[in-house]
Amino acid sequence: MDFKPNRRTALQAGAALAATSLLPAWAQAKPTLRFAAVFSDKDIRADMMRMLAKDIEGDFTVETFFNASLFKQGTELVALQRDNLELGNIAPQDYSKQIPAWSILTSAYLFRDANHLGTFWSSDLGAQYKKQAEDQMKVKILGPTFFGTRQVGLKAKKKINTPADLAGVKLRMPPGDAWQLLGRSLGANPTPMAYAETYTGLQTGAIDGQDNPLPNVQNMKFYEVMSQIVLTSHLVGYDLLTMNLKAWNAMSPAKQKSFQAAADKAIAWSAAEHLKREADLADSFRKMGLEIYAPDVKAFRENAQKVYLASDDAKEWPKGMLEKIGALK
Repeated sequence: MDFKPNRRTALQAGAALAATSLLPAWAQAKPTLRFAAVFSDKDIRADMMRMLAKDIEGDFTVETFFNASLFKQGTELVALQRDNLELGNIAPQDYSKQIPAWSILTSAYLFRDANHLGTFWSSDLGAQYKKQAEDQMKVKILGPTFFGTRQVGLKAKKKINTPADLAGVKLRMPPGDAWQLLGRSLGANPTPMAYAETYTGLQTGAIDGQDNPLPNVQNMKFYEVMSQIVLTSHLVGYDLLTMNLKAWNAMSPAKQKSFQAAADKAIAWSAAEHLKREADLADSFRKMGLEIYAPDVKAFRENAQKVYLASDDAKEWPKGMLEKIGALK
């Protein structure tokens, strides 16, 4: 039977169409959120993002770009601020480029472990930094993405016990002043190099070593071009899962709550997986023939703290913040 609309149904249809046309674009279709990161698609954090994408797929489509394939390492934060990106895994070192006081969050031996890191970002202290990011940088921090504790990996077989033993060693560090300061605090000669170029740098001798958590050493196969891993444990490695503020504010409070819950779930899963992976990898690398040992960590910690406190960075640190962070349980 043919359907012939009467005047009333035609007017109703027209009104509905007009109302739809007045809605903003994000309300008419499921928004697409682009995510960019330097890590590979085989990284645990890539699975973290797949988990997040699945949990929010009713409201959003997430497009992932790994291996710095959309933006170069260190440029993702600016892309978020310029509305060229919706989601990014941003190093706190990149935040510190814009707000020098943030450099305290990049300093060696600040956080004791993954739990201490999580406690800080869940505390009132962490809330202060999140608010500062929103107010001054116009981005929303969803949480810290722990990816392991950074250790020194070297191509040469030279025994390392104190920072003095790293004198003259060309240690690859990510580009940026905060990273170079970290390398100097270890006693090494920091050499800026992109993450994706590190394997070749070790292979050719352009660098003598690199510092990364054990899961990254596995992901990028650095173990193939190194002879040893020195367990300096100098930095609890983390980035910040960060969202474009306009995209965040476009959500209703209810959607913001469910989005944050999905992010919290994915972040917690990723942290737990990294901790398990770290525990297994030391034995795995030993079986591959790498020498793995702990140096005089106290000597490294004392040297790093001395270098940081004498730096220009420390002049920007909020008074008493170092002690407040250290006192968190």
